[in-house]
Amino acid sequence: MKSWCPERAAELDDDCAALIHEIPLTGRARANTANPKSFRSKSDDFCARLTDRGIDIGSNPSLISTVQLSSNFPTSKIAPDDHWEDFVHLFRNGQQSLPHVWADLFGPLRKGVVDDLVIVGQLGQSLDGRIATASGHSKYINCPAGIEHLHRLRALVDIVIIGVGTALADDPQLTVRQVNGPQPVRAVIDPRARLGANARMFADDGIRRLLITAEGTRCMPPRGVEIVALPAHNGNIEPSAIVGALARTGMRRILIEGGADTVSRFLAARCLDRLHVTVAPIMLGSGGPGIILPPRERADQAPRMPVRIHKMEGDVLFDCDLTAQRVELGNAKKSR
Repeated sequence: MKSWCPERAAELDDDCAALIHEIPLTGRARANTANPKSFRSKSDDFCARLTDRGIDIGSNPSLISTVQLSSNFPTSKIAPDDHWEDFVHLFRNGQQSLPHVWADLFGPLRKGVVDDLVIVGQLGQSLDGRIATASGHSKYINCPAGIEHLHRLRALVDIVIIGVGTALADDPQLTVRQVNGPQPVRAVIDPRARLGANARMFADDGIRRLLITAEGTRCMPPRGVEIVALPAHNGNIEPSAIVGALARTGMRRILIEGGADTVSRFLAARCLDRLHVTVAPIMLGSGGPGIILPPRERADQAPRMPVRIHKMEGDVLFDCDLTAQRVELGNAKKSR
């Protein structure tokens, strides 16, 4: 093995520059490190040395991790985890304007428009509108950047909610793991208390866990899991009742993570401010559908909504603004 020295560093820089210029790359490289602060300073130094060798990395190398290979090469701004953690702190606690690199996508989730609350639904699906195959397999329809986006949403909200069907089928943890950030409260909508005590979202890790169930349902959740009992009609709990109960406990930013039926019910009840739909360039042919709403007789009766489009590696994210149709639901007692 060659020992490290300035001459060896320069030699590797030249080799890297030559490869970047000659190989038609169409993706991005990502480095993992146990010491993000140290990596940041070293990566800045490396970017500066690449610039000296004719590689254009943009005007702000500390925030941009892609290189310009040619005039038509798709670039994207990806902030390192330490920058993301700073953004989360500013998002939650500061009044200053947000950094542009994250503001377009996550800025609308900072403050409520209709009232004090911000409720966002998210869904990942195929190009033909499927969230799973006919056998129920769904891991993973979306690319790694889409999964990372979900974890960023979790880090920004007070609580993440799923329906019992998703909890039983996928047994998700609902934790923030792909990025740095605080852990949200975890909740499941389970009117008949079907979810078992060994569900991973019920793990006792110091984070609040809620079981949202129907009044009168006998349930024995694990120790420490709080029960939120609400009126149910035909076996379903109204989304507005769920949001109201959570607001009274201090939850202001709420993520409806899935599944498709739960997101659809919140959408139909006009209880969403934003809807993030990540579409993967694949077709499943058949299987579980995405959004399911009451039918309309005519296409021109369907309301059009403002939408922002973001490219995430191979996927496309549609950020739908639903504030014009969202009903007023009240204010939260407090927010984390």
